[in-house]
Amino acid sequence: MRIEQYIENKKRKQDGPICAYLYDLGQLRNHVRIIKSSLPAFCRLFYAVKANPDPRILGTLAPLVDGFEVASGGELEKVKSPVLFGAPAKKQVEIEKAIDAGVEAMNIESFHDLNRIEWLSKQKEVVTPIMIRVNLSRDVPESHHMMSGVPTQFGVDERDVPMIIQKAQQMSHVSVEGFHFHAMSNNLKAEAHLQFVSMCLEKAKSWRDRFGLDIRTVDVGGGIGINYWNPEDKFDWDTFASGLHKLEPQMDGLTLVLELGRFMTAASGSYVTEVIDVKANHDHHFALIRGGTHHLRLPAAWKMSHPFRIHPVEEWELPYERPGVTKAEVTIAGELCTPNDVLVKSEYVEELRAGDVVIFDYAGAYAWTISHHEFLSHPEPEFIYLDEKH
Repeated sequence: MRIEQYIENKKRKQDGPICAYLYDLGQLRNHVRIIKSSLPAFCRLFYAVKANPDPRILGTLAPLVDGFEVASGGELEKVKSPVLFGAPAKKQVEIEKAIDAGVEAMNIESFHDLNRIEWLSKQKEVVTPIMIRVNLSRDVPESHHMMSGVPTQFGVDERDVPMIIQKAQQMSHVSVEGFHFHAMSNNLKAEAHLQFVSMCLEKAKSWRDRFGLDIRTVDVGGGIGINYWNPEDKFDWDTFASGLHKLEPQMDGLTLVLELGRFMTAASGSYVTEVIDVKANHDHHFALIRGGTHHLRLPAAWKMSHPFRIHPVEEWELPYERPGVTKAEVTIAGELCTPNDVLVKSEYVEELRAGDVVIFDYAGAYAWTISHHEFLSHPEPEFIYLDEKH
């Protein structure tokens, strides 16, 4: 079943306006298989659960990826091994859960983090594998969100890495397995991302050789993006994957870990919602939908217009004139009592009417789960899973 079929079927038997998330699990499988098959043998592909922890998404991905990256005790409970655990403000109970679960590695983000993991591991009489998350000093590609190369709460300042390595080497219940470099979110430039990966490899090898470390992993995180502003101008995955193959002489026995989230699941999800009203205020057109940023917060959080398309619905059963707008710019707003409830700002449409359905594509990542669902106590959307095997 396609999205359009769902809309037509729903309109025939609906008892209220359409509002749903549709996840195309077949598309997701196919997309991830292409990603995985294009990677060199020295790469491992992990899914960043934070992008979309929907159980059906996780179940679809489990046989396709090499593991999961989690950032909380709650996420840890949702997936099976192999697991990498990383978070900037770990609670003691989360560290204990991660140790008990036998995670493949745990990121450390500070000296306190290191001390706590050593202390708790000693109590449990285990040696916990760790990766040092590095906040690089410079040379991080510019992207929508910067986690490294600028002052942020993430990782260990690159200048302090030698000191934290030496401290870890003096401990008996942690083992430095590698370095973690997740530094950005939504990078759209393949060549810049390749340069970043190459730089991370060289830094990791430099610290390995300088301090005699027996590391095996360089984790460059995710950060590969979706071009919400111009979806046709995509991140060039083929160029990136081809460039990774060319890095093989640099690897020197190391394994490269990618933690993809947005790039893996965004295109598999669509937020589909019906137009309730169309009106004008101060010479500006507004279309009001059933739903809004309490279901899809990303466009408000990023102050952007989310990519959308219109599914026209010709039936109009009410006994008065149908509100609409033609050949004009329109702002698509939600049902909340705040002017910030906007998903699309001043975008041109040929025609948009009450009763038409708006499809927001690329809503499979950082969408439903980052949104403020309880605000105003509106009903939740439906969740529909399209599962044609590819």
